[in-house]
Amino acid sequence: MSDNGIRVRFAPSPTGYLHIGGARTALFNWLFARRHGGRLVLRIEDTDRNRHIGDSLEKIFADLRWLGLEWDEGPEHGGEFGPYAQSERLKMYQQHLDALLESGSAYYALESPEQLAAMREQAKTEKGEFKYQRPDPLPTPEQGRQAREAGEHVTVRFKMPDRDIVVRDAVLGEVCIPRAELEDFVIQKSDGWPTYHFACVVDDELMGITHVLRGQEHLMNTPKHVAIQESLGFRTPVYAHLSIIFNPDGSKMSKRDKEKAAKKGIAPPEIDVHDFRRNGYLPEALSNFISLLGWSPGEDREQMTLEETTALFSLDRVNPSNAKFDRDKLVAFNTDWAARLSPDRLLAALKDFATVANSPLTADDDQTLAYLLRICKGFRTFRDIETKTNFLFIKDEAIEFDPKAVKKALAKNDGAGFGMLERVLGALQSAEDWTATAMEGLVTRFCESEDVKLGAIAQPLRVAVTGTMVSPPIYDTLALLGRDRTINRIKRTLTMRESLTTQ
Repeated sequence: MSDNGIRVRFAPSPTGYLHIGGARTALFNWLFARRHGGRLVLRIEDTDRNRHIGDSLEKIFADLRWLGLEWDEGPEHGGEFGPYAQSERLKMYQQHLDALLESGSAYYALESPEQLAAMREQAKTEKGEFKYQRPDPLPTPEQGRQAREAGEHVTVRFKMPDRDIVVRDAVLGEVCIPRAELEDFVIQKSDGWPTYHFACVVDDELMGITHVLRGQEHLMNTPKHVAIQESLGFRTPVYAHLSIIFNPDGSKMSKRDKEKAAKKGIAPPEIDVHDFRRNGYLPEALSNFISLLGWSPGEDREQMTLEETTALFSLDRVNPSNAKFDRDKLVAFNTDWAARLSPDRLLAALKDFATVANSPLTADDDQTLAYLLRICKGFRTFRDIETKTNFLFIKDEAIEFDPKAVKKALAKNDGAGFGMLERVLGALQSAEDWTATAMEGLVTRFCESEDVKLGAIAQPLRVAVTGTMVSPPIYDTLALLGRDRTINRIKRTLTMRESLTTQ
């Protein structure tokens, strides 16, 4: 155990990428462990075999590490309380299950799925909520074993005590769950695998977990866990249930939001940590932002490093009220973090984004990427840089023109923009130096000779070479594109003048 005995755990299931709510739970556990010199255990809760998704563990590990959250014990680290995957701990669960059966705190349940379904339908018919009724008399252990050997549907249920259960929570205070709301529940499924409720209680005890920080959606599970702990003579950890994360519209932030977006034919929102990574957010900004979902350091402090957050973190400042995931605020955080990080750190983060997002930026070397970071200063996410520089990775003949940009920068005032392109083309063709500095001098001289402002030539040039009115500064745009490609695109724009003006 840790020197002071504090041990917390993060226990994801291998069902895909790490959800942002799970990331917040992992972060709070990590912060609590680091703040108090404790240890964070990573435990894989994989007893629900039907929900497994192939490479989920690798994805979850990558998501945690991208956020800067390394665990102390668990997969890839080991530890004295392993194994750390529940699927490898079945013998331990069986031993404690046998103890509950022997003491009479658990019993075999023989109802078939069809019988249970009929009970639920009956409850609907009677306009009541289904609640499992304990059989009377209970099946004997011998009946349970015989039914199981005969291949029948047999589960093991825990016998809830006939009293209210009080949960003492570090965030919510004392929560009393009346006996009327409690029912006997399954702790071993018909396939012999333990349920979440049973496995996590056994693991928390055997792994020495002292504090359980998890989402409020687990609050109604806690009475079940406390009851099992009491029956087995286990300690009850300190519970701290964290607020639920909601979208700004008041709906719960869920992976189903992606399915809803797909049905509406709109871009899916970022829900998983990987979504934010792939869309160009910085881990510093995301971890900082989610640390404030249900916790406050006080004194109106907001933007903090992980180290600063660790020094301030405490459970007594965790807020029980629901947290709102304000995406605009996250974008603002990311913009600020991008402005304050060192050039080397930004370059490393940009390269990570390019790789994960399969971005065309992967084709650029470090020097070019560093240049892009400088000229795109003030960007919100790395996606902005990709969007601004996308013209570099498109073939000259494949440039598509935004009709609004053509109308505003080229066709307006009887095609004034096209005229500017015709006149500046000669100056560009004769240019020998094609650096950004040289382009600035050339365009400045052209503006003076034409007696026009910079925008009168910069915008037509930008539309001609990118198809849009969005790009890095025009001098850098031309320098990045190069002499031949710039001239080719201007000539193509002039050739397409008639078709472009009739769009």
